[in-house]
Amino acid sequence: MPTFSSVLSDQLRRDPGRPLVTFYDHATGERVELSVTTYANWVAKAAGLLVEEGDLERGMRLRVDLPPHWLSPVFLGAAWTVGLRVTAQDDCDAVVCGPDTLDRWAGEARSLPVFACSLLPMGARFSDPVPAGVHDVGIEVWSQPDAFFAADPPGGADLATDDLTQDQLLETAAAGSLLTDGGRLLSVANPASPPGTATFIEPLARSGSLVLVRNPDADRLPEVYASERATARA
Repeated sequence: MPTFSSVLSDQLRRDPGRPLVTFYDHATGERVELSVTTYANWVAKAAGLLVEEGDLERGMRLRVDLPPHWLSPVFLGAAWTVGLRVTAQDDCDAVVCGPDTLDRWAGEARSLPVFACSLLPMGARFSDPVPAGVHDVGIEVWSQPDAFFAADPPGGADLATDDLTQDQLLETAAAGSLLTDGGRLLSVANPASPPGTATFIEPLARSGSLVLVRNPDADRLPEVYASERATARA
């Protein structure tokens, strides 16, 4: 049965340099492109962070409370590499949040690990110190190794989301209809939300790529579609 790690490893062998996630923020002008190799490196570091700083183990639940951003698929991949279930419920064992929801989750830092992402360019730290007990991803992720090897590797039957196992998620993605094999999908959906997960996992499973736009300007989307050579839109 396929797992996230096996699919990503296959993509690394086939075409490690191709773009996998291209991110735009129309409000700030930011553009970030992650190749398969760069994405895998970020996933490894994020997985190490979840395990080493959060003491998370296979079967536990991670809430990824992030807006549309390139770090969203990074933490999805990190969770599935460890064998965590990405949950949409507030009842979780750890949370990854952004600046807009930091205040909401900071009060939970005494009872569960809270990893906060500034969402600043290049994955930078917060400009001001985060509340006590909260992990600033922009500081702590850089000390993690560039490779991650799970002590208890997940299998295809491990839950990836509240509803789907890893093999169900990947098999559904491989048979999906958002794009053709090798296609490039333009999306404004949030990969960290249940409806938006397919916008990332399907391009991964079908050797394609995601062009993700945050704070989209409707007038600029056709230009992005053309310049990024997108083949489908969701």
